[in-house]
Amino acid sequence: MKRIYRHSETVFEKITTAATAVLSNSITFMLALGVVVFWLVSKDFYAQGIRYSIRDIMHSVTFLSLFIIQKSFRRFSALLSLKVNELVSSHEPASNAVLNVESKTEHELIILSKEYAELEGEAEDAAKNL
Repeated sequence: MKRIYRHSETVFEKITTAATAVLSNSITFMLALGVVVFWLVSKDFYAQGIRYSIRDIMHSVTFLSLFIIQKSFRRFSALLSLKVNELVSSHEPASNAVLNVESKTEHELIILSKEYAELEGEAEDAAKNL
């Protein structure tokens, strides 16, 4: 059962990574913008009532916002990862296990989280003994 779960998690991570790469791509945004402009200049758009036109405009803005938000979040995430990697690599006693942590699987992240929780518990115990 665990093997099936791990396999499904790996497949899901690959799918989400691919979807993120596609959604945050500038070319994808330009294609989406083209689709929206095509719809807004079509005869069907002008043939409908004002209520439906406003609804379609709001949906178009929301649709395009998805790509913009995804792009900005991916950029922010990459910059944050670079900064953390630089801090970890420049600090001598730091664990290099967290370098490039964004490329690790969910299972590996859970193991790392447990290790750091244990280290935190040990540090708290040492602080209490002082």
